[in-house]
Amino acid sequence: MLLHRMPPAVLGSNCYVIVPAGKRGALVVDPGAGVASGVVEFLKTNELTLEAVLLTHGHADHCWDSAAVVAGMGQEQCPVYVPSPDLYRLDDPEATTGIYMRGRGFSALAGTPWCRPLNVVALPQRAYSDGVELISGLPVRAVAAPGHTEGSSLFLTVAQMDASHELLAEAEVETSGTQLLALTGDVIFKGSVGRDDLPGGSHQDMLGSLRFLASAIDPATVLLPGHGAATTMAHEHHANPYMHEAKTFGGELD
Repeated sequence: MLLHRMPPAVLGSNCYVIVPAGKRGALVVDPGAGVASGVVEFLKTNELTLEAVLLTHGHADHCWDSAAVVAGMGQEQCPVYVPSPDLYRLDDPEATTGIYMRGRGFSALAGTPWCRPLNVVALPQRAYSDGVELISGLPVRAVAAPGHTEGSSLFLTVAQMDASHELLAEAEVETSGTQLLALTGDVIFKGSVGRDDLPGGSHQDMLGSLRFLASAIDPATVLLPGHGAATTMAHEHHANPYMHEAKTFGGELD
């Protein structure tokens, strides 16, 4: 598998490019403001095609350059998948995200106006039960994790990777071979979690999601977050104070 993290976008959000082993079609995850030119250059330099864009949630700092990426690759009809509870956010992500700095909205921070992609698609519900291939050769399974937003989700997959890969090394993974991977968006970060005080957020939902994930996600899973460094679920079990809070006060497990 080719797994590449682009340089951080506006507000430090992470964008990932994923290409299954033996394939040339790419999945671009969370293209935030300012990454489009770099993503397009990376894809073209490596002779890759764009098959789909995946948004872990609908916040502006994770979706802003979606249209620019697909346009830059000349594929305006490329599907841009988003969890269905967050679908409404793509009509006006600046307003529904609600982030302002010194009175300036996200478009001012981004330096470009919002442009809604032409082919926004609600993530198929079977992604949460059976899993789906959003691009050829890459099965992923979604796990609903509301709290940061209503539709926030993790996306799980498996890959053969060497421990020398920069993201595995960053997460302090020492063993090569089959790796469990989770794109966590703004649910879990290394040592922290996403805000739950923005529009559509819920502290109680976040606690419940974290408590469920603590029991459901294999500790060996490498977490690829929406901000900051890669980590593992095992590390977050003992080093993330919000996980400790959730396991104590997160409500009943389903």
